[in-house]
This record gives sequence, structure tokens and C-alpha cells, in this order.
Amino acid sequence: MKTRSNRAGNDGPVLLLRLAIGPMLIAHGYNKVFGKGGLTGTTAWFDSLGLKPANVHARMAAATEIGSGALITLGAASPLPAAAAIGLMATAAQTDHKGKGFFVFKGGWEYTAVVGVVAAVIAAVGPGRYSVDALRGRQRTGLHWGLAAAVFGIGSSMALLAASYHPDETPVDEAVGD
Repeated sequence: MKTRSNRAGNDGPVLLLRLAIGPMLIAHGYNKVFGKGGLTGTTAWFDSLGLKPANVHARMAAATEIGSGALITLGAASPLPAAAAIGLMATAAQTDHKGKGFFVFKGGWEYTAVVGVVAAVIAAVGPGRYSVDALRGRQRTGLHWGLAAAVFGIGSSMALLAASYHPDETPVDEAVGD
């Protein structure tokens, strides 16, 4: 049985997880918009991956990374931002990292798996006492919340990929010259 003192023991570690994953997601989203190549470069990259329409997906990915990262950092609206992060990572694993093995330094899915699992853990343990949700008196914790975030995130990714992932199509830039 959970006691108040046992629950309080999770608050510091979950805050550290949120402060590691949330800002990292924000930085990735920011880089998609303002990094080298900017949104134009991100759109071209998404087009080469087969995500159509690439300009919509580039903006959606950046906004989702920035938004879910901010909410995870603040510990707000849990477990929804965790589900969003899981969906992002599932989509990345199936597009950019697919077929490249495990290790991220070889382009593999290691990074996406770790971020997705950490997001699921945050959803399961809740954002903790040092969070916006705690200030609002709205704490959702338990394995079922972590599983729900995983199912929703992976399901959303599968739906997005079914509707928009066309890796065998020639990118728009190359088709124009034909």
C-alpha cells in the first residue's frame, strides 16, 4: 500500500525525469523551426522520409515537440503530453530510424525507445508534487495511465503513418523536373 512518505519519495526523481525529457523535446522542436535549414530544411527532410504533405508534418512535429516538452517540464495535463511524446518517438522509429539497427549513433531506434519509455514512466508515476497538476489538485498516477499513454501515443502514430506515410513516392522537388 502506498503511504504519503512512499509517494513523496518519487517527487524528486520524477522531477528530474521531467527536467531531462521536457527541455530536450523543446530543443528538438525549436531546432526543426530555427535550426540549420529551418522549417524549409525540416520540410525537405520529412518529404524525403515519405511523410506527406511534408510541410504539414514538419510543423506538426515541431509544435508537438515544443508543446509536449513544455507540458512535461511543467508537469501539466499529464498523461497527455507523455502520450504525445510516445507518438512522436513511435513515428520517428518507423520513419527515420527504421532498418538502421539499435544504436542511435548508427541511426538506430535506441534514442526513440528510451524517450518513449521515459514518457510512459512519467505518465505512470504522475508528474509529482512539484508540478502544475499537483497545484491544481489533479494527479493521475498508476500503471494504467502509463499504459493508456503508450496505447494512445502508438495508436496515434499508427493512424498518422497509415494516412500520411508514403516512403516509395518520389519527393516533390525531384518530381518537378520530370
